[in-house]
Amino acid sequence: MIQCVNVGKRFAEKQVLSGVSFEIPAGEIFGLLGPSGAGKTTLIRILTGQLPYEAGSASILGKNVGNLTGEDKKRIGVMMDEFGVYDRFSCVENLTIFADIYGVPHSSIEHTLEIVGLRDAMKKKAMHLSKGMRTKLRLARVFLHSPEIIFLDEPTSGLDPQTMKSIHRIILDKKKSGCTIFLTTHNMEEAAALCDTVALLNEGVIVEQGAPREMCRKYNHQKTIRLHLSSGEDVQLPHGKESAGEIFKLLEAGKIETIHSSEPTLETVFLELTGRKLQEDA
Repeated sequence: MIQCVNVGKRFAEKQVLSGVSFEIPAGEIFGLLGPSGAGKTTLIRILTGQLPYEAGSASILGKNVGNLTGEDKKRIGVMMDEFGVYDRFSCVENLTIFADIYGVPHSSIEHTLEIVGLRDAMKKKAMHLSKGMRTKLRLARVFLHSPEIIFLDEPTSGLDPQTMKSIHRIILDKKKSGCTIFLTTHNMEEAAALCDTVALLNEGVIVEQGAPREMCRKYNHQKTIRLHLSSGEDVQLPHGKESAGEIFKLLEAGKIETIHSSEPTLETVFLELTGRKLQEDA
């Protein structure tokens, strides 16, 4: 559904993207991870035809992104920044504007608001919505015309954990319905929870890509098991059959409170590859 081959983009003297390559099959969630300024939003703008690129090739729906027609673009949904929310209009009025633009019957509006959990707030003005509810309204605008491909740029940035999980459920439901989703984030937990494939982007270059769990296993250099005992002691053992007997004895004696493997997170993989964090300290 989406393909990039050695895509490059420059702004004046700054190389923003360099040699970016990946493929996204239909019905998958692809996560582009990187800190602010890594080039994530620039790549979305290229793939949706908003920005030209200088090198390589980029295609979507089997077409070069520069040749997308109006009908092609109706098969794509994009959520980025605060675009698409009019503060003085209610949720229904906001979606009515876009329903008219896309030629969607007004009868679809209430159902779309129900999908994102805003049915009870449908008559509430956008200016009175919480940040999480505004995010859901932006999602409703993207979902309204039933796109096949959805681009979500940092969809849960700044949201509390409970609202974030609610948004995650909505996104996963869209995947179940057959949508292909391109997600940018700097939240490793979000990527691990949602994405079939992730690519780690640092200063415009993809430094690694693959399934989240496989990537973490690939960089599991320590291969140890950490035990926290009821005595308060922490024990570290090799992750292999040679430790089975010791672990069994401790379990049989009821001395183990927790067991953890040493498998790294996407955050630690990114740190190892780039020397920097996905989420930079404020």
